[in-house]
Order: sequence, then structure tokens, then C-alpha cells
Amino acid sequence: MRDDLMGELENVDGYVGISLLVDRDSGRCIITAAYESEDAMRAAADKAKQLRGQAADRFGGTVEKIEEWEIGVLHRDHQSADGACVRATWVRGDPALADQNIEYFKTSALPDLENLQGFCSASLLINRSTGVGVSSVTFDSREAMERNREQATALKDAKLRELVGVDELDECEFELALAHLRVPELV
Repeated sequence: MRDDLMGELENVDGYVGISLLVDRDSGRCIITAAYESEDAMRAAADKAKQLRGQAADRFGGTVEKIEEWEIGVLHRDHQSADGACVRATWVRGDPALADQNIEYFKTSALPDLENLQGFCSASLLINRSTGVGVSSVTFDSREAMERNREQATALKDAKLRELVGVDELDECEFELALAHLRVPELV
């Protein structure tokens, strides 16, 4: 990713970064490429498809799903370092309430997340047409993520109860193998 694919992406107009999440036990990887606008993302679609194929070949896997997200919230307490890990939670809510749910994440969930020991950053990505969102909370280390698991789960459950019609779909933990996003703070 670093040596070949990132270099090719750097030459794509409107590209602003990439991240790679890895679950080494299951082999699941999530590659996220970010663009400065939806138009830039659309213009890069052919190149992105080619690079996804190359990544799948190098990883010895297949591309299972391609999703498009809007970055609703991005907050970094500090930059991540080697060993950082991410807990990602997928939810589904009413698409008509997307702006309200983004604001809730910013004003209610994020301040509590920042108080977790080892907190590094948090983001909320949303698909406005489906109402599906994914929050990712990055911790400085696997130990910090594990140490906060019970507290973070209780916090997530309490916040989801406060939101009308938002249901959890999935939650996974990953190693943050690559973090090279030049996306500005969105808080």
C-alpha cells in the first residue's frame, strides 16, 4: 500500500488520503480513500477500480463491497502512531435524520469518547441515501482499546438508546495499519 498504491493515488486530482484497517485474525481489510469532493471521487472512479484490483491481488483476497460515504465528523485529539487500533461500529437510521444524527455525534457522543483513556481520534461516515453510518474510534494501542471496551460499549449503548430509530448493525476491531488522511477537522 505505502510503496506502490499510495504513490499512484497521490497523482489523482482531488485525492486527500487513505487509511487501511486490518483484522489479522479474520483477514478482513477495509481500505478507505478520501476525496475533496463527490465530483473528484466520481472522476477518480476508473483509477480507484484499478487500484482496488491491485490491492486485492497483493493481499491475496477479493473486493467484497464498495461503499461511498460522506465524512460527517472527523476529530483528532492527536495523530495516531504505530500500534493504533480502531473500533468501528455500523448503524442504520432514518436518512431524513442524517444531519440531526451527525450533530448528536458531535455534541453528545464525541465529548464522552474523548474522555476514554488512550483516545486518539473519532469519525462518523454516513450514507445519506441509506441512512447507514459507521463510527470509528481510534485508540493509541490495542491495550488501550481493550482496557476501554466495557466503558466504550456502555457509552455506545446509552447513546444509541437516546437516538430514535437508530440500530446497530455490526461492530469490529481493527489494527490501523495505515493512516494517511489529510482531511481537515470536521467538528
